[in-house]
Amino acid sequence: MTELTNIRSERVKMVRSLAGRSARSRAGRYLVEGPQGVREAVRFAPSAIRDIYFTRESYDRYTEIVVEAELAGMFTHVASQEVLTAMSPDAQGVLAVLDLPGPSSPEAAAGELEALLAAGPRLVAVLSNVRDPGNAGAVIRAADAAGADLVVLTSESVDIHSPKVVRSTAGSLFHLPVVTGLPLTEIVAALSRHSLTTLAADGVGSLDLDDLLDVAGTAAPGVPDLARPSAWIFGNEAWGLREEERRLADAVVRVPIRGKAESLNLATAATVCLYASSRAQR
Repeated sequence: MTELTNIRSERVKMVRSLAGRSARSRAGRYLVEGPQGVREAVRFAPSAIRDIYFTRESYDRYTEIVVEAELAGMFTHVASQEVLTAMSPDAQGVLAVLDLPGPSSPEAAAGELEALLAAGPRLVAVLSNVRDPGNAGAVIRAADAAGADLVVLTSESVDIHSPKVVRSTAGSLFHLPVVTGLPLTEIVAALSRHSLTTLAADGVGSLDLDDLLDVAGTAAPGVPDLARPSAWIFGNEAWGLREEERRLADAVVRVPIRGKAESLNLATAATVCLYASSRAQR
């Protein structure tokens, strides 16, 4: 296989440009960096893959990715370390270019959400105004690990196809559906139509997560039952959920803090809440 060595080629410039949102939108493509993300893309999103790039060392090292990709007829390339670094400094020796999902609109997103909710999910994570890519990716990864059926991001949240979000999901982006581009009011209305209890995770909540776990499956009327299908709403890292966002939920729940920490970061709090529901529903 001929090794790509020209760091000034148009191919390299195109791939590098996909770090920017406007370039991704124009090209209709995005990047997946690193062996873990590329491995999961090959397994769970093969039809979206346009090209995969390896250094010579990583081509020899990650034979399971190479074999699976080439058996599926994907285009694989070997490039010098300089070329891969020019394409992305975070490639870790392996990089893939994927097609973005088809052109989206609020109407298309609403239809997708409605179809997914009609399938009867039991655990959903909703991210409202989450703009930090590392946090968004970590919550998607936590939702996947906890067995959630769906993640929804509001239109004010970060672009899930930015390289840092994709990298932070560690491949979980390809394991469960992720819907974006709708206002929180519309998302909550759809969840309610499909009988999911909506729980806003916030430090000002009047309900304690541990107390809800204690009564899961036997909760009294008017008390949220974590054993029932539920959707958790998580807010911005800096300011949490606004009052008008909290009012949309059926209940506002706080994660108990027993030590001297002022708070938990978003991804940690989301992980605790999602696993609480997962345990109660098990």
